[in-house]
Amino acid sequence: MMTFHELGLDESILKSIDEFGFTEPTPIQAGAIPHILEGRDVIGSAQTGTGKTAAYALPILHRLGGHREGAAPRCLVLGPTRELAAQVEDQFDSYGKYCAPKCCLIHGGVGYGKQIDEIKAGADVVIATPGRLLDHIQQKNFDLKSIEVLVLDEVDRMLDMGFIDDVQRIMKLCNKNRQTLLFSATVSEDIKRLVAKGLKDPVDVTIGIKLTPAETVKHVIYPVGAMQKFDLLIALIDQMEIDSMIIFCRMKVGADRITRWLQERGLSCAAMHSNLPQKARTKALQQFKDGKIKILIATDIASRGLDIANVTHVINYDVPEHAEDYVHRIGRTG
Repeated sequence: MMTFHELGLDESILKSIDEFGFTEPTPIQAGAIPHILEGRDVIGSAQTGTGKTAAYALPILHRLGGHREGAAPRCLVLGPTRELAAQVEDQFDSYGKYCAPKCCLIHGGVGYGKQIDEIKAGADVVIATPGRLLDHIQQKNFDLKSIEVLVLDEVDRMLDMGFIDDVQRIMKLCNKNRQTLLFSATVSEDIKRLVAKGLKDPVDVTIGIKLTPAETVKHVIYPVGAMQKFDLLIALIDQMEIDSMIIFCRMKVGADRITRWLQERGLSCAAMHSNLPQKARTKALQQFKDGKIKILIATDIASRGLDIANVTHVINYDVPEHAEDYVHRIGRTG
């Protein structure tokens, strides 16, 4: 079995990996890292929880080789949501602890000032959601001509959320000689068209894409009418020993309603969806991770990519529209 020390990564990065206690790369990391280090374009397909972010963060940190004071951004990571962007930043900061690149997080829901200041001070890595990034570009706060590596993360999710035109615009604005890395849980026909337009002779690294739930998850179905759903939910919560539960709703208004009803019954819970202010979303997620609240009521924003460990129960209050969304939802547990 290959070890991280055999991949040719810089000693400063290996030191961080060693501190985390990791010795062997996951399959997506072992498959993608050597090609990224060679400068190849890569399409990486792997399920959530396979170490996908590190598969591109580690070789990018190696390539950047530390911070350049006042320099224009050299790497752009594009993702669908603020929460995912924040997690990517955390990984770059953690693995880059000893090579110290500067990262700038760009997303909506907060002011522009801090983001502009960080870019001007010299951000090596920009981690952004499409909408706010294009706002900055239209306001001429910075451009993407200096980008050496473009990462499109959770591409299937960005397309599901209607970002395909924004993603294509951003790709056109980047340096033509860049390296492009595309990561997605699934590769649809739309993604293949995106690849044809924006990637040069990419290496395909596909790791065990099988949309099946983990074998450790126990599934239970309750056939029940819409009017009885909430009463059943309360009965289930009363009989379960809950350390941490996520309840998935299809609509934001439904998530808010369930949250309100549960709070009225004295249960410790919070909602998580894209209409909430960024501070509220960050606070809810942190309180849930810290165990201060036991129940998170979420739309599918939380079902893909979010790093939430030790979830004991997942309830699909509304059945998801796609089979793969079911797998992503229950992937929080098991």
